[in-house]
This record gives sequence, structure tokens and C-alpha cells, in this order.
Amino acid sequence: MGDSWRYTWTVLKLLIGNKNYSSWSLRPWLLLSHAQIPFEEECLSFNAPDFKTAVGRYSPVSKVPVLIHDDLVIWDSLAIAEYVAEAFPEKLLWPEHRTSRAHARSICAEMHSSFTAMRNLMPMNCSHTFEHVLFPLAVQNDVQRIIDIWEDCRNRYAAEGPFLFGAFSVADAFFAPVVRRFATYGVTVPNASNRYMRIISDLPSMKRWIIAAKAENDFFAEDEPYRKAP
Repeated sequence: MGDSWRYTWTVLKLLIGNKNYSSWSLRPWLLLSHAQIPFEEECLSFNAPDFKTAVGRYSPVSKVPVLIHDDLVIWDSLAIAEYVAEAFPEKLLWPEHRTSRAHARSICAEMHSSFTAMRNLMPMNCSHTFEHVLFPLAVQNDVQRIIDIWEDCRNRYAAEGPFLFGAFSVADAFFAPVVRRFATYGVTVPNASNRYMRIISDLPSMKRWIIAAKAENDFFAEDEPYRKAP
């Protein structure tokens, strides 16, 4: 029956960090949730003094996210996405066509390894909205590159559905935290990208994540001035 038969009999466990901040955790969580793959969730606070020790019980790098399946441990969001797509081939989590699949993997790898300025200066924050933030050129360049990716995908695959490659895929899970970043910091995007952002924001699983993030009440110390602002 193949390996995929075995996966239906055991439940995955996903270890994540704060939903308010952890963009890396959002990716596999959204992928599993939207694909309706059963999993157990364990959320650890970044503010906990024993955070690294707690994660270290599962992962050799003491970072989230971590996926546990029986006696197998997979760390790193891209490795988790590849594992889930392979374990549940019927979910079609990568585009079916070889060239589209290669394109999707390319932009996921770029998202995974690039955009350092945006990550550092435009962190994900689900509880706040910031207006009139002037970001340095390096962040603006990262933002423009992401917009270019979205516009290119929507131009190519719009006839196949509303997501980056038509149907929902790993690529959408990987860019979902950026959708949240752009919403938080009021980034203006072209029409096609704006429609895409609305599609991701309106996903029931994405809405559940945001609701849970806002309910955490577990803020970084540097957020305190903003949290009290009107």
C-alpha cells in the first residue's frame, strides 16, 4: 500500500512558538490546517526562561517549528513542508505540473533563505497595526521583490485558481506570514497582490491563527509601548 497508508494511522505533533510572532511556525501550521491533516499542537512561549530547553527535548537546534511523527523528528519549516507533502500526496500540496512545481519550490526556497532586512525590521506581529512606518531601502527592496513574485504568479496562474499557483500549495503557506506583515505595516500593493492578500487573510485557518495570536497576551518587552498605544 506504500508509505502514505501508514500516515493515516498516527497523528502528527507540531511544536510551535508564539502565534503572535512566529512566522516560521505559521507556515507548517497553516499547511496542515488548511489541508485538513490531523495534528496535535504544542505552543511554547518565546518568553519562557526554559524555552530552548523545552524545544531541545525534541530538536537538536532548539528552534521551532518541529514536527514529530512517531519516533521521527523533522525540524525547519521547509523540511517539514516537504515531509508533509510527501506523506500526504493525495493533498496535492505542490503543483501537479513539473514546471509549476519547480517554480513553486524556487520561490519557497527564496522565501526561506532571503529577505533578511524585512525579517529583521518588519517582524510578524498579529496584534498591532502600525501606520506611516518609513523603512530603509533594503526593506523596501525586499518588499518589492515579494510583490514581483506575487504579481508574476497571479499573472501566470490566475486562470487556475486564486492562490499563487491556482490551487493552495506549500507556496501559499510560505508567503502567508508576509501577507500578515504587509497587513500589519500597511504596505500598499497592486491589485492582483491585494486580492491575493485578501484570499489568504480570509482562510478559516488563517483567521483561527490570528484570533489565537491576539488572545495570547504574551508580548515581547519591546512591544510594550505599542501595546498601550491607542
